[in-house]
Amino acid sequence: MRTAVLLTSGVGLMAAILSFGAGSPPPPQRVRVLVYHDMEGLAGQSDPATFRFNHQDAYPTGRKYLIDDLNAVIGGLFDGGATEVHVVDAHGSGNPDPDVVTADLDPRAKQVFRDRPFRQYVDLVAPDVYDAVVAVGMHAKTGSRGFASHTYTLGIEFQINGKTITESELVGFSWGRVGVPVIMVTGDDRLQRDLVTMPWIQYVVTKQATAADSAIPRPVATVHAEMRAAARRAVAERNRAKPMTLRGPIEAGLKAYAPASLAILEGVPGINYRDNTVTFSAPDFGAAYDGLVALINVARQSYSDIYREMFAARGEAEAQRMSREFSDRLFQRWLDVESGRWSPPPPTRPAAGRRYHGAN
Repeated sequence: MRTAVLLTSGVGLMAAILSFGAGSPPPPQRVRVLVYHDMEGLAGQSDPATFRFNHQDAYPTGRKYLIDDLNAVIGGLFDGGATEVHVVDAHGSGNPDPDVVTADLDPRAKQVFRDRPFRQYVDLVAPDVYDAVVAVGMHAKTGSRGFASHTYTLGIEFQINGKTITESELVGFSWGRVGVPVIMVTGDDRLQRDLVTMPWIQYVVTKQATAADSAIPRPVATVHAEMRAAARRAVAERNRAKPMTLRGPIEAGLKAYAPASLAILEGVPGINYRDNTVTFSAPDFGAAYDGLVALINVARQSYSDIYREMFAARGEAEAQRMSREFSDRLFQRWLDVESGRWSPPPPTRPAAGRRYHGAN
């Protein structure tokens, strides 16, 4: 039985002592962990087709790699004292369903679903929801020569206060806004080098990157044993981890590499552009993130150059025919809009009853 004893004097309250009766155990400590998963840094993996939904000959193998890595980490988190583990998709393979096969996931863990689309890196961030964050199957940043190395999407480099960052650091900065640290990351050897900025994390190397489309995997059983042990340590030693905090204003930048490009913005008044890079000042991390994502949408416009290459590869006559067809359709769209015969379709609304899982 819990009792409270108040000690007072003529002046007033001197002290308050709260004690537990003999034999009463202390309340259990709550440890809630959010696990982000990507699909490029998985154990056993060396084929980029395994993380792409439209490659059905290889994607199911990638899903198996993913679930095995996740279950090894989840087991270690519970071994270390986690009381609640949630998993959210940070990959976006193109699969309308989660990359994680729910029936194969450790039943002690729960997947994060919402009834509307959400941005997994920023919209989940709130105080007193999670105590630590883990990132599984991650990749190195653009330019690191890692396996499928990139930042957010193809040909994009994120810069924060003049330094390029990985998606793992992006997660760290986002959750640092509410004082929650990243405690563990898994991925290739190049990502490990990138994350010298996070010396407190438990890191497990899954493979040695030999190019953006090849790697030498480490023995899978060994990696999974290391994942479980590292996850256990990460929870047990989580007080050593540090939230990654940023003070505003923040200087953010987006540098584009082929197939992306920001050259279309060169010479635009008010745009701070140089060497395929746009920089801007933001009051805080949230505004910086929104600005970077908006610039990504601009940089992606150059992806259409690949279509032109495809047309040209079909021969001059076919390339001219397709170019003329495109020109005519574009011209007709303008005529239809000016004549009131066409207007943009309304924004797509979330489908009734559908659950969204992050990077859908």
